[in-house]
Amino acid sequence: MSKPRSLVLPPGTRAHHLVTARGDFAVLDTEPRGGRRGTVLLLPGYTGSKEDFLPLLGPLSEAGYRAVAVDGRGQYQSPGSRGRAGYRRRALALDAVAQASALGDGPVHLLGHSFGGLVARAAASLAPAAFRSLTLLSSGPGRVARPQRVRVRVLRVALAFLPKERVWQAMCWLDSRGEEPDTDDAPELAGFLRRRWMRTRIAQLAGAGRLLLSRQDGTAELAALRMPLHIAYGADEMVWPTAALAAAAARTGAHHTVVAGAGHSPNVSHPRELTDRLTGFWERTAAAAGVRSTAR
Repeated sequence: MSKPRSLVLPPGTRAHHLVTARGDFAVLDTEPRGGRRGTVLLLPGYTGSKEDFLPLLGPLSEAGYRAVAVDGRGQYQSPGSRGRAGYRRRALALDAVAQASALGDGPVHLLGHSFGGLVARAAASLAPAAFRSLTLLSSGPGRVARPQRVRVRVLRVALAFLPKERVWQAMCWLDSRGEEPDTDDAPELAGFLRRRWMRTRIAQLAGAGRLLLSRQDGTAELAALRMPLHIAYGADEMVWPTAALAAAAARTGAHHTVVAGAGHSPNVSHPRELTDRLTGFWERTAAAAGVRSTAR
């Protein structure tokens, strides 16, 4: 998961529930400064939330983009059912399509971080007309790396037999022993991380984990997309093998970004550099669309 370094909302950001044809979803909605150059819908990763994109919202706004980060079904402040049907890949993809439609800005740029990339890919395949482009941030077309598969399996088993509070305590203990970076969380951030964990539905965590463990390779699905594609990740990415991500970019012809010095969450560690890479891609996308429309 990503850990925002601050919970302060950037200027022009409104926290509200986006009303869609598939229910209400909690969002952080940041208006652009100056003229609007586009809208981007941001989908968070496993055990994450819309707050994972807080460092990115301000830079995107300054670049002229409306940026909307969303809690998916059953994540943190968005409601969700207890049953597994609502957390299947197609259902989550339909949610993303409905969210894009409810923004009212026409086709939007879609970005999915980690697990959010699996949802974004499915949404783009299901309703390509809803999106101007697709960016997979630290998200591969296949299974996560073996150490991550072990962690996901252990977490799913623990949630099946232990109270969520006990699982959280165990995760914090591992964190304190150096199993994860950035262990010195400020009290405000620590409280937020616990609230987020406790409010996320177990069915959502189980369903997302199931999708992360799937053996299905989505490279062919990505190659078949009829929209601009961007694969971006940190040089020190560890959830998906970087070789697999580079190979997917080459096989699909995707725009390819590697953020030096970043790990699994460039959205937190390198938000301004990532914004420059994202907006550069979107500008080229817009320019290419203009050339095509003129040719017609």
